[in-house]
Amino acid sequence: MAMTTMTQSAMDDSGGGVVGGVDTHRDTHTAAVLDARGRLLGTAEFPATQDGYARVLAWLRGFGPLSRVGVEGTGAYGAGLARSLAGHGITVLEVARPDRRARRVRGKSDPFDAENAARAVLSQDGTRVSTPKDRAGATEALRAVRVARRSAVAARAIVLNQIHTLLVTAPEPLRSQLRGLAPARVIAVCAGEDPAQLTDPAHIGDPATATRLALYHLARRHHHLCGEITALDQVATALVERINPALLQLPGVGPDCAGQLLVTAGDNPDRLHSEAAFAHLCGVAPIPASSGHTHRHRLNRGGDRQANAALYRITLSRLRWDPRTRDYQQRRTHQGLTNKDIIRCLKRYIAREIYNTLTNPTTSTNTP
Repeated sequence: MAMTTMTQSAMDDSGGGVVGGVDTHRDTHTAAVLDARGRLLGTAEFPATQDGYARVLAWLRGFGPLSRVGVEGTGAYGAGLARSLAGHGITVLEVARPDRRARRVRGKSDPFDAENAARAVLSQDGTRVSTPKDRAGATEALRAVRVARRSAVAARAIVLNQIHTLLVTAPEPLRSQLRGLAPARVIAVCAGEDPAQLTDPAHIGDPATATRLALYHLARRHHHLCGEITALDQVATALVERINPALLQLPGVGPDCAGQLLVTAGDNPDRLHSEAAFAHLCGVAPIPASSGHTHRHRLNRGGDRQANAALYRITLSRLRWDPRTRDYQQRRTHQGLTNKDIIRCLKRYIAREIYNTLTNPTTSTNTP
């Protein structure tokens, strides 16, 4: 049952519409509602379940016509609530957490945070309120696949490091057998061992045998992870081709980079009102870094770092293979720019091209 507090007099004359704010957690969501004048009409706590989402909406609408709801964490604990509200035609806005200085002054509680979320929506505070990603389309499916792939890639790297560590400390006969072999060949040899011989009780205490057994299991795990990554890549590539195949036609943009940039933009890339906003989101918008007689810019170190890394990989690919980009690099080098500054400029240009392709797949601009 919802725990509720409200101001009856404010509720009685709250005509003109109301706005809501929700502070989300794993098990419960706390909602607050304000009238058009900014008066707090009530707060309530609801379970973070499908039934709870319906009760949140019914409770908010009980105060009058509901126009907008600000939700903290639409990409985390608030994802389910945001989908439910959007499914009922309610405008949902992502609200960033309150400023820590304000929290120190007023204190911290779930009702306070819910009220602050509602006030941010009512005041249209552009520094705290934004349009959230639509998480009900194919791009959300792509994000889920990429989560599993990223985990498999990280696990494979750990396995390779463990194989290398074991080989460094392995007994000399085993090291001699594998010395000089390419990593792929080392893994093939280790995976080809007979586990029955390696688990023979007569040799179980031998360090060389134990090392071979460990290498066998690590090599088999590596094979499994490679197969898992390949299968996930096939699904991810099919999703990218379904969502926006035009991205794959751009120089240097492969399925992995395209997938990351699609996930960063979301199912509704039009929520990004300009290519400058997309550049800020990817952390490639130049910001002043001047002092004294030195006048220069540097990249923004914020934003989505995975999207930033994708743009970096695209830039390196173009610097190696794209004639226009190599001509640009040569021209800017003659102008006195360092290679680091040239890459910064290229990432910004490429972000513009990616944005245009995301929002209008039928056209793209020519960048260096």
